[in-house]
Amino acid sequence: MTNNLFIGVDISLKSNQICVMNFDQNIFFNLKFPNTPNGCEDAINRIKILYDTYGFEKIIVVCEATGVYSFHFANYFSSHEGLNNYNTEVYCINALDSEKYRKSFNDIEKTDPSDAEVLADFARVGRTRNLHPFKGSQFLALQRLTRMRYHVSQNLAQEKVYVLNNIYLEFSGLILADKDAKPFSDMFSATSCEVLDYFDSLDQIVNTSIEDLSDFISKAGKNRFKNPSNNATLLSKAARNSYRLDKISYDGIIVAIASSISIIKCLESEIKTLDKAILETVKGLSPDAYSILTSIRGIGQVYAAGILAEIGSINFFSNDGSLAKYAGLYWNRSQSGNTEKEDKKFSRHSNKYLRYYIVEATESCLKFGFFFISVFYHKKYEEVTKHQHKRALVLSARKLIRLIDGLLRKNQLYQPIE
Repeated sequence: MTNNLFIGVDISLKSNQICVMNFDQNIFFNLKFPNTPNGCEDAINRIKILYDTYGFEKIIVVCEATGVYSFHFANYFSSHEGLNNYNTEVYCINALDSEKYRKSFNDIEKTDPSDAEVLADFARVGRTRNLHPFKGSQFLALQRLTRMRYHVSQNLAQEKVYVLNNIYLEFSGLILADKDAKPFSDMFSATSCEVLDYFDSLDQIVNTSIEDLSDFISKAGKNRFKNPSNNATLLSKAARNSYRLDKISYDGIIVAIASSISIIKCLESEIKTLDKAILETVKGLSPDAYSILTSIRGIGQVYAAGILAEIGSINFFSNDGSLAKYAGLYWNRSQSGNTEKEDKKFSRHSNKYLRYYIVEATESCLKFGFFFISVFYHKKYEEVTKHQHKRALVLSARKLIRLIDGLLRKNQLYQPIE
């Protein structure tokens, strides 16, 4: 550490403020360079002169992860052939981490040069020791796809929640019916959406015979229902048990529901398109790690690709704890005197995409009855009376991380216990 060159970079859209210092906090330069390839090349030439002149052993570069703005700079420096010969490590850190570190400085101004100096000092004191270096562009295409899938999935979930309000106004009996009394197990299945889109009023459903409703459901469901007559009976009952509104109210609500259903269908179609592109992109990219992830029952190809896109290489992490922290699946202690708070919130200041794919994979493992996770989930579910599912799910996700970390480090497929 004492013979390393430490570089802090404050990145903006048009320029990069670069501060270069040694272990003794001697600043060689703190200058602004254009955020262009030529600007990066100019800075690199200055850095190489310092490296050769003073005989440094390593270059550590730290910048804040500022979305797409930081990518080009980090990728340029991490993949530069000249810097790679000089043993260079590039880190993109969470802005929250740098902000917390900034508070250790007294009366420091908030300027681009001071921000770059703080980041350089962040590297100088060894705060990058438990972080993983920037993994370059090798996972960029896959990461763009998996993150877009996350974005579309969030919009889909939001739209489904929103449309339920309108469905309740038009068809309250469908929302209020008990699980066994619902005509469709999935409110947003193709058949359910077809019913909501086709019928103009509840009275139209009530006045339609069970036989005709049964035929409609069979046709809409492509003959997949075992007993469409039962579904038709439940649908008619739900319509009779619903509140009635005047025609003016119905017209606006029906148009709103139809619009939401169109959006839902579009988003679902986009997810299918993204899934196909993800599976094409992940081929040949870390095939061993991909095979290991998919060997775990419940982790499908898309979830495995999403996890792989965010982890990169398991060697970037020192242990399963650092991987869990990167995913935000860890809990800070809250202790005072002889008491320790039991109701803790897990951190959300980490990689939300990795957390999403890990938690979704955990739910999938539960759905497919993966024994290793299911037993642990039910054990944690019974421990408390509040937040049972959410708590047990997140704790199970943490346990799944431990399994993933162990298998990837051993380069070993999961072998079920007989």
